[in-house]
Amino acid sequence: MTDFESKLEIKFETETAGAEERDHRTVAVVHAGLGQPSSTRLLADRLADATVRELEALGQDVTVEVVELRDHGHAIIDAMLTGFPTGDLARAIETITQADAVIAVTPLFTTTYSGLFKSFVDILDKEALTGMPVLLGATGGTPRHSLALEYSLRPLFTYLRADVVTTSVFAATDDWAQAAGTGHDDGGSSLPQRIERAGRSLATLVFSRGEHAKPADPFASTPSFLDMLGGDRGSN
Repeated sequence: MTDFESKLEIKFETETAGAEERDHRTVAVVHAGLGQPSSTRLLADRLADATVRELEALGQDVTVEVVELRDHGHAIIDAMLTGFPTGDLARAIETITQADAVIAVTPLFTTTYSGLFKSFVDILDKEALTGMPVLLGATGGTPRHSLALEYSLRPLFTYLRADVVTTSVFAATDDWAQAAGTGHDDGGSSLPQRIERAGRSLATLVFSRGEHAKPADPFASTPSFLDMLGGDRGSN
């Protein structure tokens, strides 16, 4: 093997090792938008994009998983009545609790989070989001409701002992017009700039914390009904 070939092999092995060592992060996006399309989903997507860009700049590989609560409305009510989420809803909850970070966005009605959003939070185990990096967002008609993020939504996740980033984002109807270039851009407080700051805050927290510790499954040791009935039904 020539010196040139040896150098190429060393370079390839070094680059391959570096690629294998890249950390992978999963960001779960949960939103309570009701329309299709919805401004709530749009804000959630923009926050996710900003977070992904920042994490990738820090050398992380990122997967984004989106949970639309609109699709689980009936199952959420069933879970509130029975105490046990099942099916797609159970898988959605697992996606959120197993993630390295959560972006939670809700529309505001009568100055607080939507009933659908709160009902979903109510069926989560109280320990499920402990220590989880969380970025909050909300949408509403006017900027007058923006403080609901701080006096309503943030205390909800603080109660769940999530690690909520300092920067949150509220998007009013006028903010979208400004973002589209049809309104006045108020210095450094435009919606795109606030989204970038929020994404940077979440990415920095996720990067500094490393991989999120996954909560233990309280039902992992519980036998299935099939096991209790004697195993494989096909043997009967």
